[in-house]
Amino acid sequence: MADTGRTRGLGRGLSALLGEEDAPSLKAATAAAAKTVDRESDTELGIELMEPNPFQPRRTFAEDDLRDLVASVKERGIIQPIIVRPKPGAAGQYQIIAGERRWRAAQRAKLHQVPVRIKEFDDAQALEIAIIENVQRADLNAIEESLGYRQLMDEFSYTQEKLAQFIGKSRSHIANMLRLLSLPEAVQVMLADGRLSAGHGRAILASDNMSGLAHEIVTKGLSVREAEALAKKGGIKSAGKKHLKPPKDADTRALEQRISQAIGLRVSIDAKGEKGDVTINFKTLEQLDDICKRLMK
Repeated sequence: MADTGRTRGLGRGLSALLGEEDAPSLKAATAAAAKTVDRESDTELGIELMEPNPFQPRRTFAEDDLRDLVASVKERGIIQPIIVRPKPGAAGQYQIIAGERRWRAAQRAKLHQVPVRIKEFDDAQALEIAIIENVQRADLNAIEESLGYRQLMDEFSYTQEKLAQFIGKSRSHIANMLRLLSLPEAVQVMLADGRLSAGHGRAILASDNMSGLAHEIVTKGLSVREAEALAKKGGIKSAGKKHLKPPKDADTRALEQRISQAIGLRVSIDAKGEKGDVTINFKTLEQLDDICKRLMK
């Protein structure tokens, strides 16, 4: 597991660690990276030799943003190298640590090779960097961010204090984001697709009827303050009530992530013993049409 010094270096000097020379703390980050990176080289790789980071916390990629990036790649190519690591147990194969959007855009632009920077990272570092990159660039929705934090805690024994140190956020921010994972699944979907904000989610936690309040907020377009007032008016959640769903296990969350990465849309698995439901969320009719075509094949 990473020590505190290395973690701090990752959090404060991500750009330098990933090879962006305009990082403000380049010297300090380079020194931190030198302790953890055994091999580094720049080259070009065929896009078929790479696969998404299995620890990527981001589950969805905005179609409009990706379309703009594809146009840029067609015109100028891939300027910033994609960061990869050798895939454990698979010689000649690589996992993307940072730059999955560029890789996806390169595929759509029909590029055969892309510039990459090969680095040695263990599983914990792969997850750390994926979370830092997305959080610092505001690329994660509230639920993706929360699940990333939870994964670091579950799989790599991070505490909230250590998370706060290396992410560069306050401990209260970490705690508040983790609380969102106790919301009902339907409400989490609303946060993931942007119908509700993290502030709305925190207000809903104080309600006896979280799903009902969420729908009312969305329907009426309420602000966070209005949602908080409505939650207080409706009463505080009773400590004795057990209407919350238990949190999903790590295997289910990992399977959701793999399917989401494969189809580019958010996927939710609700297991009920040996049965259950799989929900695919789409934002446009174009996305629905695309997934229908894939299923019909």
